[in-house]
Amino acid sequence: MEATPTVVFVCLHGAAKSVLAAAYFERLAAEQGANLRATAAGLDPDPEVSPRVAQALLEQGLDIRGHRPRAVTRGELARAWRVVSFGCDLTPLLPPGVALDRWDDVPSINQDFNAVCGLIRARVPQLFEEWKIAERGAIAGSAEPCRPCGS
Repeated sequence: MEATPTVVFVCLHGAAKSVLAAAYFERLAAEQGANLRATAAGLDPDPEVSPRVAQALLEQGLDIRGHRPRAVTRGELARAWRVVSFGCDLTPLLPPGVALDRWDDVPSINQDFNAVCGLIRARVPQLFEEWKIAERGAIAGSAEPCRPCGS
């Protein structure tokens, strides 16, 4: 795992759902002052982010205009704290032991854009809370005993 824990969000084209999720997650991490990052990728990347997604995020104060969809790699999945898939079969790329969440029930942005945004916005804080719990466990597990008393 990388020094800065990373969540890799993956959708088929890396241009809509994964971009929304990564933007929402990055904003939450920044607001909480967390040493955590998120990336968006796809299995078969589009040439550009969905204009509808870019505009919606811009209206919410999240400027992703410089983001370009890209292909997910096995290496980044191996280094990720968590991988979130939106209806993608990552089996050929996913190394053993990597934590994978499947958010396959999130519909296409063409079906109901507002519902997609709402579902993703509702799940991002839950994922962030899981990271906080894991982080507390990692800190507690690595704590050295008190030198003077040994407890």
